[in-house]
Amino acid sequence: MNAPTIAMGESPARRALKRFFRHKLAVFGLVVVVAFVLIALLAPFIAPYDPLQTSWTRIRKPPSAEHWFGTDENGRDVLSRVIWGARASLMAGVISVLGALFIGVPLGLLAGLIGGWVDGLISRVADAMLSVPFLILAIALAAFLGPALENAMLAIAITASPVFVRLARGMALDAKSTDWVEAARALGNPPWRIGLFHVLPNIIPPLLVQASLAIAEAIIAEASLSFLGLGQQPPAPSWGSMLNSAQRFLTQAPWLSIMPGLAIFVVVLAFNLVGDGLRDALDPRADRK
Repeated sequence: MNAPTIAMGESPARRALKRFFRHKLAVFGLVVVVAFVLIALLAPFIAPYDPLQTSWTRIRKPPSAEHWFGTDENGRDVLSRVIWGARASLMAGVISVLGALFIGVPLGLLAGLIGGWVDGLISRVADAMLSVPFLILAIALAAFLGPALENAMLAIAITASPVFVRLARGMALDAKSTDWVEAARALGNPPWRIGLFHVLPNIIPPLLVQASLAIAEAIIAEASLSFLGLGQQPPAPSWGSMLNSAQRFLTQAPWLSIMPGLAIFVVVLAFNLVGDGLRDALDPRADRK
């Protein structure tokens, strides 16, 4: 008789945390994400070689005990470059999504709470951006801004923001008709205060889920932009630029493309698993199952 009472007394956050850790694939994804973050942060200490150091005596050497991932066309250690490339990819993914949240959430709340022509203008701009494929728009913006990792992150942030505009707007429209928002409005709270203190805290769970999935998409976008020469510029290591260099040696040195490609695959899969786990854990209907 005590177990149900304890379960009913648990906070929603604790119940969500328990559901997340019961999701084995999500926990596996979280472990992989944490591992990659630690690798990126500790790159100066764990990379066996300088990622920029060239050697004409070890060009395109296959994986060995000395160079676990082999060497590239300039004799640089591939493992060291993959480790340092994790910094660029993870930084691009996280910072781009944070930028998209910073742009999209306020605009979505503004559109949903104010309505009228403001809602119409913001929604039509978001719809127009969503009508263009994500990667195509990111490439166009990055090409306009110029080839650099910072410009690539800005392009990805702008391109990803309409998704958060739509999400925040929809949640604001749902919350707009609730009693507690009506009460806040009756007390004379302006729309910005209602959005910041009454609506935003209640839409954080879906924003977390969307952000975790968007990071995976942003990592792929950064790799694609770097592959096209619009992101991280050589000789600085980046998984996308490494794939660009490796395409000339697919038959002679396949490890040059396999290693960074595998890193992209694993980290994107991990973020998607975490996103799926968060979606299931934060689903309010799960408490009624």
